[in-house]
Amino acid sequence: MAAERGLAMATCTAPVNIAVIKYWGKRDTDLILPINSSLSVTLHQDQLRTTTTAAASRDFTEDRLWLNGKEADVGHPRVQACLREVRRLARKRRGAGEDAAALSLSCKVHIASENNFPTAAGLASSAAGYACLVSALARLYGLEEELSEVARRGSGSACRSMFGGFVQWQRGERPDGSDSLALQVAPETHWPELRVLVLVVSGEKKPVGSTAGMQTSVETSPLLKHRAEVVVPERLAQMMRHIQERDFEGFGQLAMRDSNQFHATCLDTFPPIFYLTDVSRHIIALAHRYNAHHGHTKVAYTFDAGPNAVVFALADAVAEFVEVLRRSFPPAANGDEFVRGLPVGSAALPQELLAAVVTEPLPGAVRYILHTKPGPGPQLVDDPSQHLLGADGLPRSRA
Repeated sequence: MAAERGLAMATCTAPVNIAVIKYWGKRDTDLILPINSSLSVTLHQDQLRTTTTAAASRDFTEDRLWLNGKEADVGHPRVQACLREVRRLARKRRGAGEDAAALSLSCKVHIASENNFPTAAGLASSAAGYACLVSALARLYGLEEELSEVARRGSGSACRSMFGGFVQWQRGERPDGSDSLALQVAPETHWPELRVLVLVVSGEKKPVGSTAGMQTSVETSPLLKHRAEVVVPERLAQMMRHIQERDFEGFGQLAMRDSNQFHATCLDTFPPIFYLTDVSRHIIALAHRYNAHHGHTKVAYTFDAGPNAVVFALADAVAEFVEVLRRSFPPAANGDEFVRGLPVGSAALPQELLAAVVTEPLPGAVRYILHTKPGPGPQLVDDPSQHLLGADGLPRSRA
């Protein structure tokens, strides 16, 4: 934490996570309590991250918030819930002891947050955003306790971004939500060969936001009720076992099945919700053709509430599958920028694979591919030059 001229400041980064056993539906919309437990993979922050700076000063006259350089509504109920909870915990921790630091609790805060990926396009931006907000505020106020419950108040899936690697968000039973927490199932180092390809087909905002969509599903979809009560508990246990055993065949098959069932509940919602596009469905068919050609599961897709695909593979399959993607979705003009993130080797495709798998190329349908891997939870940024706010508490211009 930086402190100068009565200004206290902290900057953190936080990751995106991708659920392999999906969360969809709340039993309490205020506390953000889910109807089922879920399980996710935290993605590496070298490729996808939110950076947030929180500053407190006696000179600030009101709480303020900037998202990606533009001032936003700090009065948003979920932002306020996180602010309120962090301040409550800080007050509780300090108890009756009045010291100089405690004065900062009455100070207003300025918060600036930036994503290095498209917001609201099905890339779990709210999860990274709220995990980062809570991490930066906690650092500002000197909190070190369990914070996934606080992050959950901002966005349900944000509680899973409070940890690295493989993370379970427990449904919990208590009405106050005190047992609806995230727990790390395995660290990011557990499965070093696991790789992730994010296929960005659209950077546009979703037609139906997750919050509205899932509540319509809760109210109208009998399939969702069956999924939450019967299907998910069994799948969660299976998925944790596949992860512990690093069993890609089991992990991949179950991830695909769960993604498909999640989107089936969206279709079972009335009126139905369509997050997948024709390009999404092309990617699904392509993955199945590719696996069928090899006779086992080499790649596994999952889709959150948006059209972008997340494909899991082991490191030794990445180069060949990326070449399959390049042939199936020939890049329009961004040939050099088509594959980003971790380096990808080159691969020559056998003629029989091309004939069996690359059937109908769709030029330009995939905008780019981001190659990443599992990564750690929120990180403190020590370098003061990386703060998003200047000494005056206002956003620095990012020239």
